[in-house]
Amino acid sequence: MDKQFKVTVNDNIALNITNEDIVGIDALPTSATSYHILQDNKPFLAEVVGSNFNQKKYTVKVNNSSYDVDISDGLDLLIKEMGFSLGSSKSIGSIHAPMPGLILEINVRVGQAVKEEDPLLILEAMKMENVIFSPRDGIIKSIAVNKGDAVEKKQLLIEFE
Repeated sequence: MDKQFKVTVNDNIALNITNEDIVGIDALPTSATSYHILQDNKPFLAEVVGSNFNQKKYTVKVNNSSYDVDISDGLDLLIKEMGFSLGSSKSIGSIHAPMPGLILEINVRVGQAVKEEDPLLILEAMKMENVIFSPRDGIIKSIAVNKGDAVEKKQLLIEFE
């Protein structure tokens, strides 16, 4: 069975590639990140200049032109077709209180850029301080509570842009 891949280049060129297509490429490594490629009797110099293996995203320089490349395999395509997302926390637009409690501290302000895992606020519940962390990188759009507010479970706390 031939394995299928979807390759997207610079967010606008989509290619469907199979193992058979890959076997037809003659690539010789010239370093840990560089390759001499021969395809259809045409030589190319290719270098991987950036990579995020978890997200299957790469920046590749071919003959001194850079390209952003995203690779999806059969499982990625099936998950997308089913309407699921592997990185679902990256699309979270708001944070709600996980339990009733009291807002002890707010560590961010509207318009502030935050990174994933930055502490946003401290919620006291059952005499314990619970730090609420950012689930993703983003910018704070609004803060629906103030220091000292009592909140209910599932009450809106913070929204992201």
